[in-house]
Amino acid sequence: MIHVRKADERGHFDHGWLDTYHTFSFADYYDPGSMGFRALRVINEDRVKPGHGFGTHSHRDMEIVTYVLEGSLAHRDSMGTGSVIRPGEVQRMSAGTGVLHSETNPSRDESVHFLQIWILPERRDIEPGYEQKAFPAAERKDHLRLVASHDGSDGSLTIHQDAKLFAGTLTDGKTITYELPKGRYAWLQVARGTVELNGQSLHAGDGAAIEDERTLNLRGDGEILLFDLN
Repeated sequence: MIHVRKADERGHFDHGWLDTYHTFSFADYYDPGSMGFRALRVINEDRVKPGHGFGTHSHRDMEIVTYVLEGSLAHRDSMGTGSVIRPGEVQRMSAGTGVLHSETNPSRDESVHFLQIWILPERRDIEPGYEQKAFPAAERKDHLRLVASHDGSDGSLTIHQDAKLFAGTLTDGKTITYELPKGRYAWLQVARGTVELNGQSLHAGDGAAIEDERTLNLRGDGEILLFDLN
């Protein structure tokens, strides 16, 4: 069964400096029928204007994954981490017992476009942690590249949840096939372009909750994130 969450069904706020879409309930957007999917709690698509960003604020008991599509995002946190995230790089921050951090667009003339993902951790009060890795475009072209997993396999980031996150870019209508293990669930998020999922057409911003489907056939021209969830 595949349930599509269309891009225009998401919560949307334009704050001037921030144009944001919420796939699931978040902050001032509340939809009791869209509170997350399995351990996946938040997918926010954000565009932040040059020189602006999110000032220092706190998080706890959440696995936060950031995926930059265009531009760059500067990160600072109370663990002493300072970094800039660019396209092809993925960041994981485990908030655990509590973290303060800020995220800003350091550019003077270019907006930053990114997805921020929150995944519920397997337990509370995990020691806070941070990782950032680059996954070259060649590894994601017409292929599902594992970028985050529970055990950090294949050079992926380590997340504290029984979940896998894949990133892929489909080109020229080529097909990627993913076999979903029995008893597992999946969420597909289309970041850019147009993708067919088992014959259903999805466009940028669309998401799909997947259950009781063993074989996922992905075809099209677009950039996707696929979550394999318990």
